[in-house]
Amino acid sequence: MKAERANRDHLLKRSTKPRSGNRLFADASIETVGDLLLRLGGIPANRVRMNPHPGAATERDLIRANAEKVSICELVDGTLVEKAPGVSESRIAALLIHYLLAYVLDKNLGVVLGEGGTLRIAPGLVRAPDVSFISNERLPKDGLEGAPFPTAAPDLAVEVLSKSNTKREITRKLNEYFQAGVKIAWVIDPKKKNVLVYHSSDTFTTLGRDQTLDGEEVLPGFRLDIAKLFVGSK
Repeated sequence: MKAERANRDHLLKRSTKPRSGNRLFADASIETVGDLLLRLGGIPANRVRMNPHPGAATERDLIRANAEKVSICELVDGTLVEKAPGVSESRIAALLIHYLLAYVLDKNLGVVLGEGGTLRIAPGLVRAPDVSFISNERLPKDGLEGAPFPTAAPDLAVEVLSKSNTKREITRKLNEYFQAGVKIAWVIDPKKKNVLVYHSSDTFTTLGRDQTLDGEEVLPGFRLDIAKLFVGSK
């Protein structure tokens, strides 16, 4: 039992670090489906695509999978991982995009992307935050249309929690985001109706629905009453 627990702890620690390659099974520690799911953040098995086989997927496979429009996928450790679906979560993300976009366009600060905004944030790692903001200074020279997955780290990354998201999965994403250069991350919890504001992967402040989101140095002057994100929520 001790050896098994030590191996799982080892896998969990490694799961929070982005990998540069896409040959997952070159890692001898991945022996079972359980090991794979733990590496990916303890996510449900039904979010892992089996075609191509986990560990062998490429960006070309990701383009094909997302073109099917069955669900939005990310490329993680050579594995196609479906994003956690949710109508309520999508509605909250849309509301946030509405407020961010109005502010960003008015001041010509950059680009706001939704959950389909897939970005290569590290070699072999393509993520699609539910909402992201990329400042003009970080935009690729040829814009975002020059490649299927632009290489760019957003200034702001936002994740809206769904039922199938796990704490381990979000921890891994936060580690990846901040290692890539994200300045602020917001994790919105529809159930608790609060927002966790991260300035590093392990430093955060919890804001309730009666408080205000602040764009800080990323979006100077942007402020939003958190309650507006949960209008109509039960």
